[in-house]
Amino acid sequence: MRPLWLCCALWVLPLAGPGAALTGEQLLGSLLRQLQLSEAPVLDRADMEELVMPAHVRAQYVTLLQRSHGDRSRGKRFSQSFREVAGRFLASEASTHLLVFGMEQRLPPNSELVQAILRLFQEPVPKAALHRHGRLSPRSAWARVTVEWLRVRDDGSNRTSLIDSRLVSAHESGWKVFDVTEAVNFWQQLSRPRQPLLLQVSVQTEHPGPLASGAHKLVRFASQRAPAGLGEPQLELHTLDLGDYGAQGDCDPEAPVTEGTRCCRQEMYIDLQGMKWAENWVLEPPGFLAYECVGTCQQPPEALAFKWPFLGPRQCIASETASLPMIVSIKEGGRTRPQVVSLPNMRVQKCSCASDGALVPRGLQP
Repeated sequence: MRPLWLCCALWVLPLAGPGAALTGEQLLGSLLRQLQLSEAPVLDRADMEELVMPAHVRAQYVTLLQRSHGDRSRGKRFSQSFREVAGRFLASEASTHLLVFGMEQRLPPNSELVQAILRLFQEPVPKAALHRHGRLSPRSAWARVTVEWLRVRDDGSNRTSLIDSRLVSAHESGWKVFDVTEAVNFWQQLSRPRQPLLLQVSVQTEHPGPLASGAHKLVRFASQRAPAGLGEPQLELHTLDLGDYGAQGDCDPEAPVTEGTRCCRQEMYIDLQGMKWAENWVLEPPGFLAYECVGTCQQPPEALAFKWPFLGPRQCIASETASLPMIVSIKEGGRTRPQVVSLPNMRVQKCSCASDGALVPRGLQP
């Protein structure tokens, strides 16, 4: 596995009080507590050269990632303006393929991305190819398909981020579906205007070693050689129109936050690659949308405040949160291995008004 190198600026919007923005120090502290460490480990290039990402680690991370997406989209209805973007294979080499999607004006303004789905058409395997590989049993006919977001950095180098991974059978054909919501989120936050969305799709054997089958060599997706419109990659974008669904509590991205802004949830992207302590330690993700609670809350009348003097002023705070799955490097006995962790309460799902002294949901208590 290649070492991950990139320096970018981390930006957060500082805000005092219970709705304060998540800081790099808080994120580091949560990660250290989860791993029961006193300080961040220092890993260099030599530590990363022999690091291998096993299939079960990828699968565990993707499962937690998809569960987090499900938590965030629960209770939200898709807008009527469902959009489908046609893509194409830009390049293919062995079992790795590069897909490109033109994204300009594909996401409506003043909208929230709820889910992005990649659809790839798996071609049927010719009988002659099956005969050459011998008879594959149902157990040995599986291959692992991994989807990664490819970012082209300003210095011309590339960086990939794991997005989705699933097993497919060489005996099957038809459309295969992958959740690439996180890739579109990364593209929105980190890509330059008009830059296309690049996805890298690789097909690998599920069980490497001398007894591995050649099933992964039989799994092929419809490519640029197919007739136009026949089995070409598709990207489905499901969004919420914030003008119609303002009850979800998201701030208007076109309106600046002022003293008169009502309590709402505002986008805040945290770039993990811009943090020195995360270098070579945090492998996935490269960053995430944490969100923060901003704005003001209507205060109760003085008579009510006199009746319940133990309640302080109502403030805009996070009332629902979601966890953040990560893959980190662990050094044990002179060897480095990847490990999946899940940090609770890292993403704000919903903002509400609450008073000091009022009960806070158990999951949000320190």
